[in-house]
Amino acid sequence: MSRPLARALLLALSCTAFAGLRAQDAAPVPDLSLDQAVARAMQKNFDLKIESFSTEIAKESFNAADTLFEPTFIAGTTRTVVQGDPAVGSGQKTDFTDSRLGVQQLISTGASVNLSTSLDRNAYNPGTGLSLNPSFNSDVSLNIVQPLLRGAGSTVTKATLERTRIGVTIAGLSYKGRVLQVIRDTEAAYYNLIFARGQLAVKEKSQQLAEQLLEENKTRKLTGVATDLDVLSAEVGVANARNGVLLAHQAVRNSEDALTALIGQFEFSTPVGAVALPADTEAVPTFDRSYQLARDNQPDYVATQHSIRQLEIDAATAKNGALPTLNLGGTVGYNGTDRTYGKAIGNVPNGDAYNWQLDLSLSVPWGLHADKARYRSAMASLRQQQTRLQQIEQNLLVNVRTAVRAVDTNRQSVEIVAKATELAQRQYELELARFKAGLSTSRQVLQTQDDLETARVNELQAIVNLRTAVANLHQLDSTSIARFHVAVQ
Repeated sequence: MSRPLARALLLALSCTAFAGLRAQDAAPVPDLSLDQAVARAMQKNFDLKIESFSTEIAKESFNAADTLFEPTFIAGTTRTVVQGDPAVGSGQKTDFTDSRLGVQQLISTGASVNLSTSLDRNAYNPGTGLSLNPSFNSDVSLNIVQPLLRGAGSTVTKATLERTRIGVTIAGLSYKGRVLQVIRDTEAAYYNLIFARGQLAVKEKSQQLAEQLLEENKTRKLTGVATDLDVLSAEVGVANARNGVLLAHQAVRNSEDALTALIGQFEFSTPVGAVALPADTEAVPTFDRSYQLARDNQPDYVATQHSIRQLEIDAATAKNGALPTLNLGGTVGYNGTDRTYGKAIGNVPNGDAYNWQLDLSLSVPWGLHADKARYRSAMASLRQQQTRLQQIEQNLLVNVRTAVRAVDTNRQSVEIVAKATELAQRQYELELARFKAGLSTSRQVLQTQDDLETARVNELQAIVNLRTAVANLHQLDSTSIARFHVAVQ
């Protein structure tokens, strides 16, 4: 670190320490480091809590889609009784009971598989002459329907599952982006509070100097060296200094509230402890490294890549949906009949009674106009998102260039304003010496005092601007998460 920069940092630390002591209540208030502020934000920030619900919703959407290939169990029983009218027929009575148990499942090829078994009981009124009365029938059947065009293949069948799986990743990236934003906002608010308290310390120091000048002018007036105008000028200087302190106090309170809103929940009655700039251990950033990190880790850029994958799945599904429906189905079953349930069930494996069926069905909407329109719409959405990715990449390029340039510029600015502060200090000391020697006026001393105050504030502002610029760069290249040891799930 250069000597002017070290001097500027020392000034900022001394100013903030002085202001922190003034801001404390009678009871000791723990100091608040930047790491502690970020840690509190990760626990209590409202934006992060709100965003976490989006990740939970995405996970539950995936869990719901993941049930697509779970089997469905079916069970039911039906009893039917039919009594004929003896006046117009035989008056036969039929008592029929059907009980069925089955399982259905969709498999990755798009086929629907249905395995079922049934147990029936048929009973007629006596005198029908049937050899089995009642009779019991049991059967086992397997039915498979496989799409050959529309709805065929794992890409289409698993489309919803894959989309929601990617949706979970996108939700996680969105949460990561919010974490980066909260860290950056917390850093900026923390540095703004440092500036506000440092500015207050500078203003209070200026007020002390103005009051000392007023006392000197009053003493000089008694000895006939100073005039009423000199005293009046000094009094105006004190009034202006007090107004500056008043406004600085307001800025401190506003900055404390802004930081508390980020790192707490309705804790505005709790004072914020002393804050201080952490040591500047940052390496000089380079564009190539920062841009590569941003391309690899920037949440919006990576999330858009995943969104493109979702739209590619949509396009593939829409393309398949523009095909005719051609299904191949097959059924095979075995059954057995006897006088009792047990014997009927026992006859099924013999295979003496069986049935099978094979069918092929074709369905073609006229012209497939709606399906083709949906495919064209899906492709347009895909190209739109691909173009957006290019735009994000260009914006990322520009933003990283700007952020790296801002860090470099602010580093040089810190060194420059440190020299300006040193010059203003010497000019004030010289003018004050001239005043005490009777070679200057109160107005001139107040002017150099204002210049010194402005230089000190500018120096502190330059230091804060540098730290904020570094925070902005860390948000872009996503390194602030590792820097503050934040665990993002």
